[in-house]
Amino acid sequence: MGSATRVIKNTGFLFVRMGITVFVSLYSTRLILEALGESDFGIYNVVGGAIGMLGFLNYTMANATQRFMSYAEGEGILEKKKKVFNVSMTLHVAIALLTVLIFAIAYFPLFNGILNIEPSRIGAAKIVYLSLICTSVLTITNVPYDAIMNAHENMLYYSIIGILVAFLKLGVAFICLYASSDKLILYAILSSVIPLINWMIMKVYCHRHYEECVIKPIEYYDSSMVKSIASFSGWNFLTAISNLITGQGIGIVLNHFFGTRLNTAHGIAHQISGHSRAFAENMKKALNPVIVKNAGSKNIALMNRAANTGNKYMSMLSLLLAVPLFWEMPFVLGVWLKTVPEWAILFCRLQLVLTIISMTASNTATSVYATGKIKYYAIYKSVMNLLPILFTFICFKLGGGPYWLYIPMFVFWGLGGNTVIVYFACKLCNLSLLDYLNEVLKPVLSTLVLMVCAGLIVTSLMPSGVLRFLVCSFATTTTMMLSMWIWWMSREEKNAFLTLINKRIRMHKAK
Repeated sequence: MGSATRVIKNTGFLFVRMGITVFVSLYSTRLILEALGESDFGIYNVVGGAIGMLGFLNYTMANATQRFMSYAEGEGILEKKKKVFNVSMTLHVAIALLTVLIFAIAYFPLFNGILNIEPSRIGAAKIVYLSLICTSVLTITNVPYDAIMNAHENMLYYSIIGILVAFLKLGVAFICLYASSDKLILYAILSSVIPLINWMIMKVYCHRHYEECVIKPIEYYDSSMVKSIASFSGWNFLTAISNLITGQGIGIVLNHFFGTRLNTAHGIAHQISGHSRAFAENMKKALNPVIVKNAGSKNIALMNRAANTGNKYMSMLSLLLAVPLFWEMPFVLGVWLKTVPEWAILFCRLQLVLTIISMTASNTATSVYATGKIKYYAIYKSVMNLLPILFTFICFKLGGGPYWLYIPMFVFWGLGGNTVIVYFACKLCNLSLLDYLNEVLKPVLSTLVLMVCAGLIVTSLMPSGVLRFLVCSFATTTTMMLSMWIWWMSREEKNAFLTLINKRIRMHKAK
């Protein structure tokens, strides 16, 4: 099976997973908001908000194991794959212990003046915090198994596990809705059980199906490999933890100045943007092994072409959801939530814009990681990740409104972060800046303008409602597809698409 076919097939599995999990997760959030109430939901988001970021932390840290495993997979040396797995497992256990230490140190200042929580709910907030620690450990130690599945491109089983986890979260939401005990405490405890189940399933499956999954850290100890993976994982962890700190820190700063109700709006915005991001990143998850293997085979030109193509299509997939949601956010939130929190509509719209910006260099970052030379990249990217906390605090201190938190996020995390990625890709991967501008930014920005205009025309001419939402979605989607087909798809991409369609038609007729 060719790499292009594998990417399309695996992306298909991930889209099915996403379609089910998004629907289930959105409904779960509605039930949880109803069960906890706006105040307790805000407490959970400010105290346990890092749980939502742990998915990103898990994905980012898996890059190290996946990179080294993909190299070993290409060489076909079983002993080397076993060494990679054991070294990676040892390092991630160490990272989990370090994370516990960080949370333990942060415990006292957080609950003694930083967090703005009603005294009667401090006890419940502390239990949420402890559940976060348990979830962190399980998520981090699951990284090697996640990376093994990615290296083997086993997206079918990965998708099945994701769907199972989504339904477990739905079950927790129903339990909390009808429970008579303290619902915030119950929700925190049950939410920490789900990653335990996920970890157990992944562990059993990988040990039964992949020969390299043998836990013998002493027997497969390799000092040179420890040094290589530790160095890569360390710098990789720096960018991941800085992103995690910003995700959690922004919520704490918002809470300090405006209280828990604004954290509810912020949490809902992250839910919306997270699903929009996941929709686009299905392609990245399927494409990552291809980019890394091209780097391993020293095919740098093909690696850069795959990264640019991935950036273009991931951005388009992001626009597919983000643009109609941007215009129809009041209607969507009104249908989804019984009561729409103040500032939620604006926060959701701004968060979608931030997601679109991040998509335009997402695969280019994978190319940089594939080189293994990430020390200075990690330092500069981490600085860009952390600066929004400082400048958000300054903005609020100067009397800025809640929406000011997105100004530093746009400037530093979004545009600044992308600049760092592209700069190091040009330096380390021989990426042509002109190719990046022509193959990624030019088609994305021009298509965005056309889609925004299409949405503006529909929303100006029709009253809000289901019909306008459908027409707006159809108009923006059609605009994107026509723009891509007429201007921004290469001849090879068009031929590959038509070949795939014809193949499916012949298969259907044969049945």
